[in-house]
Amino acid sequence: MVIVVKVGGSILGEGVDPSTVEDISRVMKRESLVLVHGGGREVTTIGERMGKEQKFIVSPGGVRSRFTDKETSSIYTMVMSGKINKEIVAALQKVGLGAVGFSGVDGRILAAKRKKKLIVMDGRGRRRIVDGGYTGKIHTVNTELITLLLDNGYLPVISPVALSEDFEFLNVDGDRAAAFVAGNIGATKVLFLTDVTGILEGEKLIRALNLNRAKKIMKKVGFGMEKKVMACVEALEMGVRETIVASGLVRHPISAAISGKSGTVIRH
Repeated sequence: MVIVVKVGGSILGEGVDPSTVEDISRVMKRESLVLVHGGGREVTTIGERMGKEQKFIVSPGGVRSRFTDKETSSIYTMVMSGKINKEIVAALQKVGLGAVGFSGVDGRILAAKRKKKLIVMDGRGRRRIVDGGYTGKIHTVNTELITLLLDNGYLPVISPVALSEDFEFLNVDGDRAAAFVAGNIGATKVLFLTDVTGILEGEKLIRALNLNRAKKIMKKVGFGMEKKVMACVEALEMGVRETIVASGLVRHPISAAISGKSGTVIRH
């Protein structure tokens, strides 16, 4: 059985929490894991330190995302696939795990189509069409390379940078990248670790959802969480049996989530 785990950048801080690393080691004794990571906050911080203002846009559906021009694409790739990816791999190697870190560009793990135009909402609630920049929509996952690593006992650690049809680096959403990886490799579960307890209705944690209800509440759960719900829906529609959104701040977060002690579970 294969489980894909998306680790949100908001729970990484200066590095991977020791409890999370310990838990990954524990879970890998009985399951195969693929790790997809985020790190958007660090991209923003480093970009601004470099003097590059980071801009964000909101789609008509309420999804907030980074506007990625050419310079931002370079910064995004540098931070995600260089700094963050290698820090995670080093932390996992430290406890004896055979972690192999790479971006979606390597081996064309994530092939995406560049979005030429984007429809966004301006400050007055009106729709505008803007240049798509260097963001992409994943259309192909190189499952052969991921499976090769899993079959030989390695832990793939993937950063969400995809390769375009014109061989450009594209920013792709980490949650949706995890969903596409899970769906294409036939994972049984995909787990999204974040800095909140799960999907909330007001201040109350929703323990379980079916696919139809998840689609209905997608626009009501707020910035950040709406992408995770969207990714859960996509993963389920690609054949993943179960998706979980849970806190990565609790002790042994993966074990807690897959045992049902933490988070929100979404099934068909």
